[in-house]
Amino acid sequence: MGVHKRYSALGRGLDALISTDDVRPQGSSTINEIDINQIEPNPNQPRREFDEEALQELANSIREIGIIQPITLRQVDGEKYQIIAGERRWRASQIAGLNAIPAYIRTIKDENVMEMALVENIQREDLNAIEIALAYEHLLSNTGMTQEKVSERVGKSRTAITNYLRLLKLPAQVQMALQKKEIDMGHARALLSIDSPSLQIKVFKEIQKNGYSVRKVEEIAKQLNSGEDVMSGKKLIASKVQLPEEFNVLKEKLSTFFSTKVQMTCSPKGKGKISIPFANAEELEHIMSVLDNMKRKDD
Repeated sequence: MGVHKRYSALGRGLDALISTDDVRPQGSSTINEIDINQIEPNPNQPRREFDEEALQELANSIREIGIIQPITLRQVDGEKYQIIAGERRWRASQIAGLNAIPAYIRTIKDENVMEMALVENIQREDLNAIEIALAYEHLLSNTGMTQEKVSERVGKSRTAITNYLRLLKLPAQVQMALQKKEIDMGHARALLSIDSPSLQIKVFKEIQKNGYSVRKVEEIAKQLNSGEDVMSGKKLIASKVQLPEEFNVLKEKLSTFFSTKVQMTCSPKGKGKISIPFANAEELEHIMSVLDNMKRKDD
């Protein structure tokens, strides 16, 4: 039999770890103490990873003064309860060796569980960007809710939701890095502006290797999208935009004219750039001399 004690006094203190300012019974009629073995996590919980060090810190505080904020449960089968909000507190309570935990009990429809867990976690537990994206995707795919409806329920703009969903189009290794917070949303948005997945991965590896800022990645993406090859350290990231044949002919003529390997890039929209490289001062003087001669002929 499970423990169902009326719970009338919660612990005090621990403000640095758990705030009591926004404890919300959410329509529950009572608060009970539930046997910890009768509780199971929500399989659709948005949070997929829990910081072990933070859990241990929370467990130490719970062991000392108990649970301050009740978790929220729903009864699913006889004596079993599923977590709607508060899985961190439940896990930490297990580590602390508690036999029972204070909880609000709610009776809600299955389709509302994910929504409530998502809202709770976004507001209180700092989900990483991929967890939020997966949660939004779940809401849209499994509840029949539109983006507009999701926007209303979670208090986020449709643009914000769309931006999160776009993250799921990134290569898997980029998503995993974002989930581990090795890169941030700014890096991810810059990578999404690059159409080629293989180029996304190449730039991502350069971010890891060189610790590039978001602005630097945006610059690289802009160059690649305009058809330019990019030097990253000693590595060349080659744009996959192919020059039209007539442009290649012009490129060769210019290279011959200036006696150096002229570089030319062109975006699919026809916007491009001509670069005349030089290896030393003598080559620069030669290029300037050629340009001066051209100007004299025009005069």
